[in-house]
Amino acid sequence: MNLRDLRYLLAIAEHRHFGKAAEACHVSQPTLSGQVRKLEDWLGVTLFERTNKWVVPTEIGERILDHAARAVAAADALEAEARAARDPLVGALKLGVIPTLGPYLMPLIFRPLRRACPALTIELWEDVTDSLLERLRTRKLDAALIATDAPDGDMAERSLFTEPFLAALPEGHPLSGRDRIAESDLAADLMVLADGHCLRDQALAACSGAANDTAALRAASLETLVNMVAAGYGTTLIPGLAAGAMRGRGVVLRPLAGTASRTVRLVSRATFPRSRALDAIAAVIRQEVEPFG
Repeated sequence: MNLRDLRYLLAIAEHRHFGKAAEACHVSQPTLSGQVRKLEDWLGVTLFERTNKWVVPTEIGERILDHAARAVAAADALEAEARAARDPLVGALKLGVIPTLGPYLMPLIFRPLRRACPALTIELWEDVTDSLLERLRTRKLDAALIATDAPDGDMAERSLFTEPFLAALPEGHPLSGRDRIAESDLAADLMVLADGHCLRDQALAACSGAANDTAALRAASLETLVNMVAAGYGTTLIPGLAAGAMRGRGVVLRPLAGTASRTVRLVSRATFPRSRALDAIAAVIRQEVEPFG
């Protein structure tokens, strides 16, 4: 038994399919299947129930997979420690980002980050906050850009910048003639994102908890929400960095009378060894976002 075999087990458990697991492990399906059979024979137990359509772990397989995951994580941490000691600014870094931030922040920082850290490769994963944090905990990500507080205990965070929210209104909306708009005035026709997006909760909190729930159920992305605003369905709040993408969209942007905003943070596991790489990313982000603050 070796780490390669344990990675095969974890890939099968994740994909529930030998062919897809083999592809993820960059080996042929017969090679992967043969190694798993050898491991089952060596252990003397069946780890997976197999049919032509699906593969699922057996009861003992589930328990052994828990041990395999811990062993692989420990080996990866050992390798990462050694790599970080050599040069933390070299190699791949798996970075998560929330959907309401990625399209507006990443174009600002990719080129400057490449100049600052030419040997660092960013592997980007976009998802909602809870999913990013879970991927961090399971070591599928190294760090993530989120706009809420990091959970206490197992996560470290670097505060990067605070961006104000802006009111986004259809052209000709009764509020569009104002220089500044009170958050409470938006409550009557405020639209928000679907559950799971932190921007939804932040917008509701800023505007006294009221929203057009029918519209919210249909808005799975900020782009969809903005298109609904442009079509006259209601109003919404957008993060400040998104303002540049609103030009020519039939949407009027106005600053808020209050202080509604969000703070963007770079979070990682507290034990993540490549702190210098995260410091470098944080420095580039702060420098590039400052002109937009």
